[in-house]
Amino acid sequence: MEFFIRENGIRTQLEYGELNISSNEEFGFRPYQLMVSSIVGCSVGVYRKILDKQRVKYEDIKVTADVTRNPDEANRIEKVAIHYVVKGHNISRDKLQKNLEIARNNCSMVQSVKDSIEVQETVDYIELSM
Repeated sequence: MEFFIRENGIRTQLEYGELNISSNEEFGFRPYQLMVSSIVGCSVGVYRKILDKQRVKYEDIKVTADVTRNPDEANRIEKVAIHYVVKGHNISRDKLQKNLEIARNNCSMVQSVKDSIEVQETVDYIELSM
């Protein structure tokens, strides 16, 4: 990857397109946003693959992330709490939880930060009526 200095941050050109990074949201994505997005994106992607492989039928998955930062230590990310809400028909809550643990162990981003950022993952299930 190559990065180029800009007046208000840096940029890189990736296969999908240009990525602008800046501490000022007016000029690009903030580094902590990219870090959290990487952790959540990886986690969700692995979780979805596991559900699809097991042929778990779901209508939707909504994911939220709450971030805890420490202003006394360079505003570092200390915790990312990821909460999944799976909507579907006749899905086992135990299976959803078990698959979340499998996803955690197979997500490269979660594994990369496990000794420095606490990643907490929870799941709820909403039964849809027919």
